[in-house]
Amino acid sequence: MRVYLVIVDETEEALVAMRFAARRAAKTGGTVHLLALVPPQPFNAFGGVQATIEEEARSRAETLATAAAGNLLSQGGKMPLISVRMGEDVKIVREYISEHPEVSALVLGAATEGGPGPLVAHFTGSVSSKMPCPIFVIPGHLSADEIEKLT
Repeated sequence: MRVYLVIVDETEEALVAMRFAARRAAKTGGTVHLLALVPPQPFNAFGGVQATIEEEARSRAETLATAAAGNLLSQGGKMPLISVRMGEDVKIVREYISEHPEVSALVLGAATEGGPGPLVAHFTGSVSSKMPCPIFVIPGHLSADEIEKLT
C-alpha cells in the first residue's frame, strides 16, 4: 500500500499538499500520514513555565493535525495516521521516514510567494538523491480542480 507523508502546519501550501496526497491515496488505494512538527521552544529558566509553553505548542499542533485529518475524512478519504513530534523539523522528518519504511513519498507544499521553505529547500537539495522515497513538491497555488486533474 502506498503511504504519502505530509507535513502539516498552518500554511495554505500545506493544505494543498494534503489535498494532493489525499487524492493520490484515494486513487492508488493508499493512505496518508500527517506529521505535525512542534519546534523546539527556547530555553526558559523556570521549568513550570517551560513545560506550559511546550504543552501549548504541542496542543496547537495536535489540534491542527486533527482538523486536517477531519478535512481528509470529510472529502471521502480514509482516516490518516496522525503524529505530532517536537524538535528540529528536518531531523524529525528524516527520523519519521527512517522509522516508517512504508512511506512511499514525502509530499511538501511550495509557498505561493517568496523562496522555498526550509523543508522544501532541504529535501530538494543535495540530500534528495539519498532519500529512500520520492519527494513531491506541490505548488501552493493549485486549486482543487487542478489537483484532481493531476492525480
